[in-house]
Amino acid sequence: MLAHYLIFSGLLFAVGLAGVIIRRDIIVVFMCLEMMLSAANVSLIAFSRAQGTDGLPVYDGQIMALFVFAIAAAEVAIGLALIVAMYRARRTVDSTAMTVLKD
Repeated sequence: MLAHYLIFSGLLFAVGLAGVIIRRDIIVVFMCLEMMLSAANVSLIAFSRAQGTDGLPVYDGQIMALFVFAIAAAEVAIGLALIVAMYRARRTVDSTAMTVLKD
């Protein structure tokens, strides 16, 4: 059962990594980063569920996943603000337009 979750998590992480490397649109790259964080959460929770001893659950992975969710929420707020600022300055969200720091 644990192997299925880890395979799913690995595939989700690989798709997210491929999206970050291949795509040029900043919004799609941002969504792929969130997908990679979700893959990490799946593996944390899977390991936590598999670690239970004597029928008692261990909640360490779930607690770590909550911290990752909180960090992801802060990342969304800051990242979207940066994307909006970039769009206002350059009228594009293409990552190749960010080659210079000053116009």
